Amino acid sequence: MGEFSHQVLSLFSRAATEQGGVISGDNPSVYNTSDPFQLWVIQLIIIVAMTQFLSIFLSRLRQPRVIAEVVAGVVLGPTAMGRIPGFTQAIFPEASLPVLSLTSTIGLILYLFLVGLEIDTRLMRKNIMSSVSVSVAGLVVPLGLGAALGVGLYREFMSPTVNIGYFLLFVAVAVGITAFPVLCRILTELKLLDTEVGLVTLSAGIGNDVVGWILLALTVALVNASSGLTALWVLLASAGYAVFLLYPGRWAIRWLARRTGSLEQGSPTVFMMTIILFTIFVSAFFTDIIGVHPIFGGFLAGLVVPHDNGFAISIVEKLEDLISITFLPLYFTLSGLKTNLALLNTGIIWGYVVLICVVAFSSKFLACAGAARFSGYGWRESGAVGALMSCKGLVELIALNIGLQANILTTQTFSMFVVHALILTFVTTPLVLVLYPSKYRVHFKTGKGHEEDPPSTTASSYGRRVRFAMVLDKAEALPPAMTLSQLLHTPDFATRSSMLSSIDEKIVERDDESVSVASAVPGVKIEALRLMELTSRTSAMLRSQEASALIYNDPITSVYTTFGRLNNFKVSVDLSVVSFDEFPETIANFASDTNTQMVIIPWPRGPVTVTEEEGHDHGSHSATRNPFDPVFHKASSQDQTKSVVYSEYIRRVFSSCPTDVALFVDRGIVGSYVEATRQHLFLPFFGGPDDRLALAFLVQLCERPSVTATVVKVTTTDGLNLVSSTREASTTLRSSVTSVDTIYGHQTTQTRIASETADNILWDRYTRPNQHHPIHIASALSRITFRNESTPTPLRRVVEMVKTEATLSQPNSYLSKTFIVLLGRSRRMAVESLTVELRSMASIGSSMSTSVPRTLGDVGAALVAAGVNASLLVFQASSSLHV
Repeated sequence: MGEFSHQVLSLFSRAATEQGGVISGDNPSVYNTSDPFQLWVIQLIIIVAMTQFLSIFLSRLRQPRVIAEVVAGVVLGPTAMGRIPGFTQAIFPEASLPVLSLTSTIGLILYLFLVGLEIDTRLMRKNIMSSVSVSVAGLVVPLGLGAALGVGLYREFMSPTVNIGYFLLFVAVAVGITAFPVLCRILTELKLLDTEVGLVTLSAGIGNDVVGWILLALTVALVNASSGLTALWVLLASAGYAVFLLYPGRWAIRWLARRTGSLEQGSPTVFMMTIILFTIFVSAFFTDIIGVHPIFGGFLAGLVVPHDNGFAISIVEKLEDLISITFLPLYFTLSGLKTNLALLNTGIIWGYVVLICVVAFSSKFLACAGAARFSGYGWRESGAVGALMSCKGLVELIALNIGLQANILTTQTFSMFVVHALILTFVTTPLVLVLYPSKYRVHFKTGKGHEEDPPSTTASSYGRRVRFAMVLDKAEALPPAMTLSQLLHTPDFATRSSMLSSIDEKIVERDDESVSVASAVPGVKIEALRLMELTSRTSAMLRSQEASALIYNDPITSVYTTFGRLNNFKVSVDLSVVSFDEFPETIANFASDTNTQMVIIPWPRGPVTVTEEEGHDHGSHSATRNPFDPVFHKASSQDQTKSVVYSEYIRRVFSSCPTDVALFVDRGIVGSYVEATRQHLFLPFFGGPDDRLALAFLVQLCERPSVTATVVKVTTTDGLNLVSSTREASTTLRSSVTSVDTIYGHQTTQTRIASETADNILWDRYTRPNQHHPIHIASALSRITFRNESTPTPLRRVVEMVKTEATLSQPNSYLSKTFIVLLGRSRRMAVESLTVELRSMASIGSSMSTSVPRTLGDVGAALVAAGVNASLLVFQASSSLHV
């Protein structure tokens, strides 16, 4: 019977826990065979804390978590802390190791189940010839050189009692195996999954991994068998069970998943989850009792779970945190307790360590790179494939532990191989970055199919945007995205022409040319970018691998594309799984690849926090809090991290995006019965490229017959001197924890004059009488009210006007309109600085973080500080338009 089975039986044979505790003088750190739980918890806390501490530093070096887990075990073992007198006897006494081993074995079985889930054999069908050639070369050459290396290791370090055939087979497997789970994480973190290199490496890694586990199972079966005939029966039983599980077993699991509705909804029911867990442990039990390690049973169970509709991802989400945070560190700490680097104390030993590293790396690298080069890849791509396939990591360490348990390895040779696994895993990421930097990578998503005919000359001359990139990073972004998308969609010309009766005949061109131009106005095309955050979780890795399929199953993209079809505008969706820090770069690349003219970022509204008094004032109980409330210190218990971190992300998009950017801060529906099809817009026009973009966009939105607008050109006059209050008010704008800002050098006289000239030209185009416009522009202008305003305190005056407009937009509960304020961000090429007045306004109200003006600009910050009840649409023009 196997080790796992013995551990289970010994656990159930323990005596019942005696009564007592620390109150009666018991010491929880003293191991008690009748109650091992207390010391187990102490061990768990120390192990997890050490792992988390090391992962903080190693993650900054872009190293996988397994490095931190193994190093933590080495530090807690005899190499480091084990040298402290009494440490090992107190924390890891010999008697406590069976319980720790049982727990870690259960965790390892579950983890190998997750590894099996990660392996999707459908990937091997893509580029099958290249994948097979790389996989075969990456097995044959390393296995041969590994066996040759094993001869020298056996003669130098092994006892004659160890079977040389078994030892050579094990060394060959240890050298030839590829760590598929770590390989997946490296490919995902380096954003290589959508490249030829990533696809070939992943497919070849699947073949390497499966064959490696088969050979490892063969080695264990041979070692555990008492005779050659017994080994044959073990192999036949293993093969028969694998065939049974992979065919009838797979069909049964799929049938049950369909029968219970789990496959259709993409999430297992309680009954289905029970069946899957039952399958995992029964499979592990069977492979253990026939003489093969139980982890092989867990691995086979993972191969039979269907991947359709995100079903496998949902199962992983239910298991991964408990396994990765608790169980795996226990397993690798046990490996560390068995690793004693002090035994590597001679030059010959370290010479062999270097030789193991050289043979293991060169055999994989040269063989796989050569096969890739032979398949037609360039030398950079081939080098990246070779470097990735030489990765060892977690699978290698599991194999080494199996060899140590089977007495194929001694503690000394085990430590030598652990060092080699750590070194090769550590160098994989830096080597790939050197051989295959991002500028040489060719991604599958190159923007093909996104191109569209350029807009007409007339539409372009009026600044009309027709190609937009809508960023969807969470479900809460859907309401603002839908609101703005509906505004962007302009009714067809037939509908618009029916509204022309209210337009002054003198300002509309009625000739055939104007009609043909108006009817030729291009429709709106929206490229939706669905962003999912990449974490170290296995489920995130699976999402990254299955991103192309998730587009059709993701509820956010499904809802948005359905909304587009119902409203008759074109929507195409792309999905990216990247880390949160890479969101801005991903958005910028997406905008360039799809040739969009404007990136729109919806800022979702927060939960309802309106008091009864506030609800009475606004005549509604559906108002929502301002998303910047947490940075206003309105309550000390509010979480300030979310808005501050999110505003940092927004500013990084503003600074890196090559196109126009619009941020929609959604306040939701204000009235109880707001008519969703009627909107009123307001724009305070100060001048500058951002305000000019906002004005042109407002005119475009007003092409919808249900949209009205008010535009006020604000001019600052000499009057109240606010400079004197600067020192007093400067303390009210608190410095935030962030540093990213997009404010640039002062204007010169030449650029100021050029900007003012452009402001006047655009303003006159829309406001001067007797101007001739195409029909769609004339229709829009007929619903816009233009006026001028001069004031010594522009921000205060803008706040007053916005509050007035908001009140006028809500004459009663049944005729209310959605109210949106459009404004320029003006952090680049600002016409004039309004910071002094903003500080003065902030000093009167509550303390405000510098994150607000840095993100929204001074005008937007003033509106937020005043608590205006309106949504904000903040614009920043692309750098090419900065005049």
